[in-house]
Amino acid sequence: MRPLKVIVTGSKGQLGQELCHVLMNEGHEVTGFSRLELDVTNPIEVQHIFTSCKPDIVIHAAAYTDVNRAEQEPEKAFQVNAVGTKNVALAVKEIGAKMVYISTDYVFDGTSQHPISEEETPNPLSIYGESKLKGEEYVRDILSDYFIVRTSWLYGRYGNNFVKKILEAGDLTQTVTVVNDQFGSPTYTGDLADAIAKLIVTDQFGLYHLSNSGSCSWYEFAQEIFYLAGKDVSVTPCKTEDFKSPAKRPSYSILDHGSWRENGFAEVRRWSEALEEFLTHYLISS
Repeated sequence: MRPLKVIVTGSKGQLGQELCHVLMNEGHEVTGFSRLELDVTNPIEVQHIFTSCKPDIVIHAAAYTDVNRAEQEPEKAFQVNAVGTKNVALAVKEIGAKMVYISTDYVFDGTSQHPISEEETPNPLSIYGESKLKGEEYVRDILSDYFIVRTSWLYGRYGNNFVKKILEAGDLTQTVTVVNDQFGSPTYTGDLADAIAKLIVTDQFGLYHLSNSGSCSWYEFAQEIFYLAGKDVSVTPCKTEDFKSPAKRPSYSILDHGSWRENGFAEVRRWSEALEEFLTHYLISS
């Protein structure tokens, strides 16, 4: 298998950095572009960079991800997540490359009673979810050689995330309060990047739901974090309505990995196993 020339947008984000690390370790030629290095809302700039680099595949991880602020800045969220994705897809089509678009569980409304398959109809509750779904639609309309990867509850060694924040909170107080009525699958960016690395060397195009296996509530997630980290912190459950938030969040966003299994890939490991490995390395290095 020959090494691929890969562009990663959003290369300074928590998933973007992990993707660059994993793909370079696998021998691919990776060029990462941060928000400051590539403005995806500028179609001329996107076209120029892609034409100059001539990648085999573009992994579009750049996004407007501030879910609450998006409610106050809908135009900005759509400009980055929808129009920016359209610009990337058009430039990818022009150079004849493949594309991976990183999407989200927020395209769903959380009313499902079972793990959500790729065939289920999205119904986003927030501006963030709407803008990411519009990005998906642009990718589908413009390209045939694409992978859309929906994921959930990301954490990892780069950037800010729930695991780091809850550990910091536990260092400041002996009691933390966490919602117990939102359910999903915590996803370690290292495992997601490994899965995407397996995907891009194939032509098994389409829509994929990808996360670590199993599920929990945010409350259960926090409990497991403190347990595995060996920290004696009490976690108090509460309801979503107890926290005033500008954006609505899906109460159920457990993703079923149907396309992943059907295309012959091995199931991603359980979230608790991935969390234990991450915390072992993170706590040693921090």
